[in-house]
Amino acid sequence: MRFAETIMATAARAEETAGAKLREIDALIDYNQWKVIDAFQKHQVSDFHFAGSTGYGYNDRGREVLDLVYADVFGAEAGLVRPHFVSGTHTIGTALFGVLRPGDQLVYITGRPYDTLHKVIGKPGDGTGSLGDYGIHYGEVALTEAGKPDWQGIRAALSGRTKVVGIQRSRGYDWRASFTVAEIGEMVRFVKELYPDVIVFVDNCYGEFTEQLEPTQTGVDLMAGSLIKNPGGGVAVTGGYIVGRADLVEQAAFRLTAPGIGGEVGAMLGAIRGMYQGLFLAPHMTGQALKGSVFASAVFEELGFETQPRWPDSRTDLIQAVRFTSADHLIAFVQGVQKASAVDAHVVPEPWDMPGYEHPVIMAAGTFIQGGSLELSADAPIREPYIAYMQGGLTYSHAKLGVLSALQNMADKGLLPL
Repeated sequence: MRFAETIMATAARAEETAGAKLREIDALIDYNQWKVIDAFQKHQVSDFHFAGSTGYGYNDRGREVLDLVYADVFGAEAGLVRPHFVSGTHTIGTALFGVLRPGDQLVYITGRPYDTLHKVIGKPGDGTGSLGDYGIHYGEVALTEAGKPDWQGIRAALSGRTKVVGIQRSRGYDWRASFTVAEIGEMVRFVKELYPDVIVFVDNCYGEFTEQLEPTQTGVDLMAGSLIKNPGGGVAVTGGYIVGRADLVEQAAFRLTAPGIGGEVGAMLGAIRGMYQGLFLAPHMTGQALKGSVFASAVFEELGFETQPRWPDSRTDLIQAVRFTSADHLIAFVQGVQKASAVDAHVVPEPWDMPGYEHPVIMAAGTFIQGGSLELSADAPIREPYIAYMQGGLTYSHAKLGVLSALQNMADKGLLPL
């Protein structure tokens, strides 16, 4: 691919500016890679664990050990790692349905959760089998104008009937910083001082291996994520994980399969080798994507655009947000990312009414795994303010290419002066 000299010069300046930050991420990769290998060695992972099983999948030792490895990596009592989870939303929904009962209350203290969870929450009588349809009450506490927890609002929203407090680590489609593990730990301490028995649940999607600690190591009781994001390492072809307190993970397993059966069954559908290998690769692949996000932020700041987070900021998820001034800028950016893909680079994405979203959405997703957002991708709702969200890149080189391609596409459309 050929890019304008001014674009290449901008990229070179940005990379030099952010050099120290990129080296910091290399050190993070080492720490998390060694942590994962320690867990593999502790549980004596061997090639026979990759064989899989059929039918009911009784006594599938590979599946059982994978659960133990995940629990150790995330500092939790137990894990449930399965290809039967079809998405992050399904995994989160399974965890919530597993521990909530009619009459209980769920309160999200990090504002309105991600769009696809709205239907899971639902409302009474909606007929979909949502939480609301089952008589589970829902509340949420908006963040402050600074994008931080509203401590007084949280205090007022919680009560003795609050069973679960929900925290979304990533920003979703909001223009704010995502929550660091330290900030999540502060939320846990605040909530537990008020109601020690409340269950704190975290949606960890996009956050795994972006810091040295995970939320379950700061007092979080239950946590869920998707394997086609960070922990699958770009290799796991589907699935999700739930980790946390052993009793709560067991309740989630009963919801996934059936009461009394839980995690004791479930053939792994030929996916287990990829799930092990993906976890092994995940710290490195996540680090590559983080470096790509830092580069993107530095480049767009060099050109005068607002970014969130800024390139020197601490990062706690993969997502890089860039604010544009029009829908045309937004669309040209996403289409430019698509042009950098190894898969479906010839496809031109257009905004469409995607199921689970409240506004038309445009997505660049030339990925080997459908929806695999650890791979280079970008998406944006077509609404004001016009913010694009870029994430992923299994290699730093590919993430850089995506940024350069997006800039060139914007320039070719007369939206970026050269």
